[in-house]
Amino acid sequence: MFAPDELSDDAFLGGSLQLLQPRHGYRAATDPVLLAAAVPARPGQRVLELGCGVGTAVLCLGYRVPGLALFGVERQPAYAALARANAARNGQKVDVVEGDIARLPAELRHPFDHVLVNPPFFPAGGGTAATDAGREAALREETPLALWIDAATRRLAPGGWLTLIHLAERLPDLMTALDGRLGTASLLPLVPRAGRPASRLLLRARKGGRGAFRLLPPLVMHDGATHDGDRDSFTPEVQAVLRQGASLESRFG
Repeated sequence: MFAPDELSDDAFLGGSLQLLQPRHGYRAATDPVLLAAAVPARPGQRVLELGCGVGTAVLCLGYRVPGLALFGVERQPAYAALARANAARNGQKVDVVEGDIARLPAELRHPFDHVLVNPPFFPAGGGTAATDAGREAALREETPLALWIDAATRRLAPGGWLTLIHLAERLPDLMTALDGRLGTASLLPLVPRAGRPASRLLLRARKGGRGAFRLLPPLVMHDGATHDGDRDSFTPEVQAVLRQGASLESRFG
């Protein structure tokens, strides 16, 4: 477990959420907030996050949509403990279970209306390993992407939605991992600035869906052609998501 002096207390959604995170380890930034904003959840539904870390995405979703039954699975005990603590200190109830997504605990083997996933971005063996074990586990695959998609699909009820964020460069792997169980897929590219290539992708797909695949117009993250000083320069739409907990559902139609 983390000692108190190993943690920072960080504001999300303009201070509406206060989350403890390790100072040296995997630290959530914009990705889980954007992921939560894309989930089409409604009050009373059941939601599972695979690899929930300290709980950022599932808690952002719980803030935006009260009345959800929230669950998370996290294989690193210290991060799972922080997710539970973060839920309690923000007045939310999240059942966080320690376990591996490849062998989900029995209490999570029932249908969910939504499964959200922010999987490790980098394949095994590629790039430079992180010096912190927790950060390395969060960023580099030990479980292949296809198994993350399979685990999510198995947990979805018929008609349930998978929502996932990933690197744009992993699009071929992502599309290969989708199979006939998922359809009505929509892909939202996230571009750092207008005219730049996409750096991230948000994917939504429905279990048993029969709609056509849609490649959506990109979401531009920052105003201006270049970085122009010590400020975040997020576009108004992105500011609303990151600071007020606004939804991205209108982007998916």
